[in-house]
Order: sequence, then structure tokens, then C-alpha cells
Amino acid sequence: MEHSLQITIDSVNPHRQAVWWAETLGWTVEPSDPDYIQKMIDEGHASADETLIFDGELAWRSGAGICPLGQLGKPRRQRILFQLVHLPKTAKNRLHLDLNLGDRDEVRESLVERGAAFLHAGAQGPTVWYMMADPEGNEFCIR
Repeated sequence: MEHSLQITIDSVNPHRQAVWWAETLGWTVEPSDPDYIQKMIDEGHASADETLIFDGELAWRSGAGICPLGQLGKPRRQRILFQLVHLPKTAKNRLHLDLNLGDRDEVRESLVERGAAFLHAGAQGPTVWYMMADPEGNEFCIR
């Protein structure tokens, strides 16, 4: 059986977070299906207040997903879903992503320019990492 993994991250603005993380990981934002969403509204299965216009398209308000470009549309894919919550993050994550995105110093600089925060450097023997926070404060490490 082929396995897949979805990580779900609570977010105050899931669509903006999806765009930020897709760019960070070199992934793609999964496209909305405005025709399907409109059909669900027209048939009474959903209401217009469950939707929003993001980047010019009708989308579900409740979340947005990203995945590697080569996996787009596949039923089993690696995926991160940004799920709408109405409360901002207030405490340290109990889980975080560890990423190797290239030269750690260059990546840190690029991410800070795009809205991330550098929290601190850590080391264990020769292994060094930077603890960062995304635009909504979710911690992650770059190695």
C-alpha cells in the first residue's frame, strides 16, 4: 500500500500561509475549484459565508493545501493543509518542521525578508540549526 502524509497547521489566514510555505518549500498551492464550490452553494450544501475570494478566485474559507508540484492531483500525496482557526498562536509548538533548504545563512536571510522571524541558533556537536518562526509564529528549524 502506498502511504501519504498530511500535516495540518492551524492558521488565522490559511491561504496566505499556504502561499508563503509553498514558496518556502518549492511546492505548489493546490488550486481551488470555483465551479465545484459554486455548485455546492447553488445546491444548498454550502453557504457563501463559507467561502472567500483569494487571489481572484472563489475558495473555501476553511483552509488551503500545498504539495510537491509532481504530486498535484494525486490522491495519495505529501501535503500540508493550513486550517482556519480564529485564535492566534499563543504558545510554543509541540511539533515543528526541520528543513534542509540549502545554505542555512542564505535561507535564513531570505525567509526573514519574506516575513519569517529568526528566533535563535542551536547546536549539538557539529550540527547547527536555526530556529525560525513563520509569519504566524509557527516554529520550524532550518539546518
